[in-house]
Amino acid sequence: MGQPEQRAEGAGPFTTRLTWHLSDGGTAVWESRPARRRGVLAVRPLSGAVARHVRADAVSRTRLRRLNAIAALAFVMGGGLFAAGAAVAQFGSGDATTCASIYFAGGLFFSTGGYVSLLQVVDAPRHVPGGEGRLITGPWRWWSYEPARVDWLSAFVLFAGTLVFAVDLLDSFLQGLNVQQVNRLIWAPDVIGCVLFLLSGHLAFLEIGHGRLVVRPRDLGWWIVAVNQLGSVLFMLSAIADYTRPATGSLVNADIANWGTLTGALCFSLAGFLQLGEHS
Repeated sequence: MGQPEQRAEGAGPFTTRLTWHLSDGGTAVWESRPARRRGVLAVRPLSGAVARHVRADAVSRTRLRRLNAIAALAFVMGGGLFAAGAAVAQFGSGDATTCASIYFAGGLFFSTGGYVSLLQVVDAPRHVPGGEGRLITGPWRWWSYEPARVDWLSAFVLFAGTLVFAVDLLDSFLQGLNVQQVNRLIWAPDVIGCVLFLLSGHLAFLEIGHGRLVVRPRDLGWWIVAVNQLGSVLFMLSAIADYTRPATGSLVNADIANWGTLTGALCFSLAGFLQLGEHS
C-alpha cells in the first residue's frame, strides 16, 4: 500500500479531487468528472515530469462510451421534441393534445437521459486512494445509493426532476380542469421539476470547480454543465410565466412560457451534442 492521501478537495462534505502519494514517490490525482466520464486519472512521476493520464481498462472505457452516447442522444432528442412542442404551441399549428403528445415523447427521452446519467456514476471505474495510481472496474449495477458523492447526488436529482416532469406531462392530457386544478396538477410539478434541474446543475458546477464556481472556456465539461444550467434557468422562467392567474384564468405570459421552453430545450439539445465529444 502507498502512503496516506496527500490532499482532498471538494464542495462541503463532497470530495471531488484527491491527490495521493504513490509507492515510487510520484503522485496520483483523481478528479470526479474525468474519472466517471472518460475513465482517466493523472499520475505525476517523482521527477516532476509532465503528468500522464492513466486510463481504466477496456471494459470500463467501452461501458463509459456507450452510456455517454445513449445519455447524450437522449438529451438531444428530448430537447428537440420539447422545442418542437413549444413551437407548435407558440405558432398555433396544433391543438393542446398535439402539444401534450410531443412534450410527453420528449419527456420519455429526458427520463432516459437522466437515468443513464445516473448509471454513468454508478458504473464508473473507482479509484484506490492511498494505493496505486489506477482505476478499478467494478461489476455492472443498475442502481446504487451514494448520497455522499456529489456526482451521484447531481445525477440522482436530475433523474428525479425528469420523473417529476413526467407527472406534469401526464396531467397535461387531462380535460376539463379548473384553474386551481391546472396550477396544482400541471404547474406545480413543472416548477418542482425546474427547481430540481437547477439544483442538479448547481451541484455539477460545484463538482467541476471543486467547490468553487469557476469559468473554464477551454474545458468541454464546463461548457456542457453551463449550457445545461442555462437551459434549466430558461425552463424556470417558462414555468413562472406559465402560471394561470385564478382571477382571470389566463397565463402570466404565454409568449415567455413558450419561448422559454423552446430556447431552454435547445440548450439541452446542444449540451447533449457537446456531450458526445466527452468520452474515453
